Amino acid sequence: MTATGLPPDSPDTRAAGRGLAGAGTGSTLSVPRESPPAVRSLLTRLGPPLAVFVGFIILWYLYARFVLDENGRKTALPYPHDVVSSFFGGADGSQPGQLLSALWLTFLVSLIGLVIAIVLGVTFAVLMSQAKWVETSFYPYAILLQTVPILALVPLIGLLFGFGFSARILVCVIIALFPIITNTLFGLKSAEKSQHELFTLHGAGTWTRLTKLQLPASLPAMFTGFQISAGLSVIGAIVGGFFFGRGPKDLGNRILLYSSRLRPGELIAAVILSALLGIVFFQFFGWARNRLTSSWYQGR
Repeated sequence: MTATGLPPDSPDTRAAGRGLAGAGTGSTLSVPRESPPAVRSLLTRLGPPLAVFVGFIILWYLYARFVLDENGRKTALPYPHDVVSSFFGGADGSQPGQLLSALWLTFLVSLIGLVIAIVLGVTFAVLMSQAKWVETSFYPYAILLQTVPILALVPLIGLLFGFGFSARILVCVIIALFPIITNTLFGLKSAEKSQHELFTLHGAGTWTRLTKLQLPASLPAMFTGFQISAGLSVIGAIVGGFFFGRGPKDLGNRILLYSSRLRPGELIAAVILSALLGIVFFQFFGWARNRLTSSWYQGR
């Protein structure tokens, strides 16, 4: 018997010997290559959304082709390639510049409104976490901001503050404030009791407890609130521009214009740009949360 456990003259033994001899002369065995882990991870993350997107485009074409008639495609739902061509061409030939300029104004309004909402929301949440009477006094009004229909407030805001830049920022702040307050307050209260007892044992003061324990513990919930409010801030900018109808020509104003003039291609292009802006804000805060908490937070 050989070291391989086979008889010395068997065909398998001779084949194994030839393989070992070939390995000794520098020949290599062909091993199928696997995709790098980064490529597999990218395909796993992007594959399903891309498949859904392709399926959506196919259904769009089928609906426009077989359900709508020629007049319906012109006034309600054009083909996807017509939407793309309307963005780059449009009825007056200046469509990309107009839409991109409107996108920039919407970006500024929603960004400034979101930053103000973050500063106010985090400040109020910290005050509420430190004093029960502050939470009891102000939290009902935070709920009121969430329950009052923003569409009912927009005309009033326009009458009080005009129809310019500041009024639209105010709409963004109102619609984006509540998720930041609630999520940050929840995060500040989420630190474990044993950790509070440890800080008490070492004689930590209120500021040390807040900065070393409560704020770090609140980061995951806080950034979740930022992500929610990021999309809401874009919605607030669109709603303000749509219902004010005057002032700066942002995406909301463009959506109102295209809908009134029955230009569905440009209308859908403006809606897509609005959605992409919200996605960019949402992904940015998700990336920031992962950068700050991925080393210790396992709840992702």
